[in-house]
Amino acid sequence: MTSYQRAAVRYAAIVAFGGFIFGLDAALISGVVRDITEVFDLSSFQVGLVVGSPGYGVLFALFLAGYLADKLGRKKTLQIIASLYVVSAIASAIAPGYEALVAARFLGGLAFTSLSLASMYIGEIAPPKARGKLVAMNQMAIVVGLSAAYLSVFAVHQISELDASWVSSLLIDTQTWRWMLGVEIVPALVWVLLLFSIPESPRWLVLRGRIDDAEAVMAKLVPPQELAIEMQGIRESSVHGHKDHSVWHQLQDLFSPAIRKALIIAVVIAFFQQTVGINAVMFYAPIIFEQVGLGTSAALFNGVYIGLISVLATALALALIDRLGRRVLIIVGLVVAGVSLLSCAWAFNQATYSLNAGALVSLAEHLDVSQLQALAGQTYDSDLSFKAALVEQLGPRVARDNEAVLFQYAANMNATVILFGVLAFIAAFQFSIGPVMWVLFSELFPIHVRSVAIPAMALVASIVSAMVQQLFPIQLELMGSSGVFLSYGVSAVLALILLAWLMPETKGKSIEEIEQMLAAK
Repeated sequence: MTSYQRAAVRYAAIVAFGGFIFGLDAALISGVVRDITEVFDLSSFQVGLVVGSPGYGVLFALFLAGYLADKLGRKKTLQIIASLYVVSAIASAIAPGYEALVAARFLGGLAFTSLSLASMYIGEIAPPKARGKLVAMNQMAIVVGLSAAYLSVFAVHQISELDASWVSSLLIDTQTWRWMLGVEIVPALVWVLLLFSIPESPRWLVLRGRIDDAEAVMAKLVPPQELAIEMQGIRESSVHGHKDHSVWHQLQDLFSPAIRKALIIAVVIAFFQQTVGINAVMFYAPIIFEQVGLGTSAALFNGVYIGLISVLATALALALIDRLGRRVLIIVGLVVAGVSLLSCAWAFNQATYSLNAGALVSLAEHLDVSQLQALAGQTYDSDLSFKAALVEQLGPRVARDNEAVLFQYAANMNATVILFGVLAFIAAFQFSIGPVMWVLFSELFPIHVRSVAIPAMALVASIVSAMVQQLFPIQLELMGSSGVFLSYGVSAVLALILLAWLMPETKGKSIEEIEQMLAAK
């Protein structure tokens, strides 16, 4: 690896570390859903709001992200974002109530724009032959963060059950969920400091007319014999569209015929990346595994498997994205994702639920089972009918607070199909549409519209993501587990059909070459 390649990798890795913070922030909530539901007595809508509030925060922030990235530069905007992560992490850990927790997580959502800014920055400093790998590092950082979050949640949960004086003195046993959310604070502080060591994007410097500064940065990224050619291409692309490059004029250029093909592809992948249900599965993983009948501790531990699978699948994507190309990864990944999701839907549809005498004896250690005697020996053919019977006998709050242990003793299903189906779906997503979306965002749009185009596409993905997260508890209540997974599976099939039709191959091409290719089409 040359010194130029090492510089590009170093800058990309520092910026992509924001993905690690995002992964932590996004997945730590999965371990506290059950606790905060009980502590604050939350409804399904309120649970969805706590989990989905960062998604609403990013909707607001993305309207400003492009403007700030254009006016202040990529580097300063990333530093502002990193600071928001720190404030949000501290506020979440000390939140005195439900409203304060929602507000703190909403603030963290403002920082979720780091994903679009990282994609923008890395795409602008990466050499064409390595851009896929370097932009996909952002996705690798996300899944490592997710994995670290699941592991941290399980570790804190295990520590909270220790019979030790220091556990009680630190309130880990009574304020477990606060310790889980506090895991994010230190990494967020580290990212703030690391961002001081990266240069500004050379392509942004050219747009600002700072040619000498741009050449100084590019001299760190390309050999001397290639510098003049690279700078010439950047300067030529920078004069496309309106001369002032204002946000309004960038929006006008974004809908011009020359960019229409890129815009359609980006909107399609942004929409379907979220409707396949990835964030619902990732953020509500313990709840999903409880529906299988694993119990709380086993459900949390299976989150660790999700993290590990995500890391391995993303590493494979990084190794292949610049060899096989973006299109192959998308098609293979969506085929596997569709089959996996539909298999989960089938397995949940075949499940039955019943409480026998032995189950009632075991449940007596956890709750008063006298009201459950009426259910003994009865078999329910769906999780919806079983939950309705539990609510009728126990009342909504007791049934909700003890749902994990009740399903543990009552569920009769092919758990292996569901567990492997969930893990296969996670692997397929992280191998394909997860990292490829951000790579495409970084290379589909020419530099004169990037400050608006990439945040706009991230806005589309974020709107859909927020709705998926918000609606999951309500969908589970109304449609049952089978219906939820069926909807995600159908979405994966539709995504496969549309992207196989629309999406070209972009590997190995410069941003300027891709611009010319799509404009010609």
